[in-house]
Amino acid sequence: MNSQNISALIAKTADLILQSRNLVVFTGAGISTESGIPDFRGPQGLWSRFDPDDFTIDKFLSDPESRHKQWYIFKEGLMTDKAVPNAAHVAIAELCEMGKLDCVITQNIDNLHQKAGVPDDKVFELHGNMQWAVCLECGRRYNFTEIKARLDAGEDIPDCTECHGMLKPAIVMFGEQLPYDVLQEAGRRARSSDLFIVIGSTLVVYPAAHMPRYAVQSGAKLVIINQGETPLDRDAVVCISARAGETMAAIVSKVKAKASS
Repeated sequence: MNSQNISALIAKTADLILQSRNLVVFTGAGISTESGIPDFRGPQGLWSRFDPDDFTIDKFLSDPESRHKQWYIFKEGLMTDKAVPNAAHVAIAELCEMGKLDCVITQNIDNLHQKAGVPDDKVFELHGNMQWAVCLECGRRYNFTEIKARLDAGEDIPDCTECHGMLKPAIVMFGEQLPYDVLQEAGRRARSSDLFIVIGSTLVVYPAAHMPRYAVQSGAKLVIINQGETPLDRDAVVCISARAGETMAAIVSKVKAKASS
């Protein structure tokens, strides 16, 4: 796709945002890789180096060796305070500040939407949040900074300092149900949207990938910004195959220019 075509699609997306009354943004790993967070399924993703079968909830709960391996991988690949929001996260937060954003539905577990300035109550995290661990016995929550410090100090499998119960990252593992309340409210928001923008998702992971389908079935216009094809491209009024950061920054810049003219 040439730059002239992308410019036209950016302008069209800006018009759709200005016309919308209920914009929902849906984000996947492709938005966060630009902040240095590894994805799972790409050529250099975590599953190219580790066996996803080791990340099941059953193995985490029943097998200390698997639990040790999972904590090690979390520490090395996912538990980071160095990642910062990129231009795409910032652009979405700007739409929120402008009153143009109903909510963000995200597959990501990195907390970068909140870091960029989107309020917690506008972010629906389908797969949890790696910034926290929770005790499965007493329910106490620990922030990742504290847990990472303990792992870096040599703990193999951190436990609860209060009751010595099992700690689990506050994310959804394979074989574990998505949080019911979050899933239900995200589905309701998708169905009530009039514009649904997908950013950085291949739309192949379910039930998360149902969200844009709900939106389209309810009459919303669909925009997809992703490097590569998705199963819903034919349902979209705009498809932009480009990097999330520069594309969203250009879209929001156009929105501001049009709004002030």
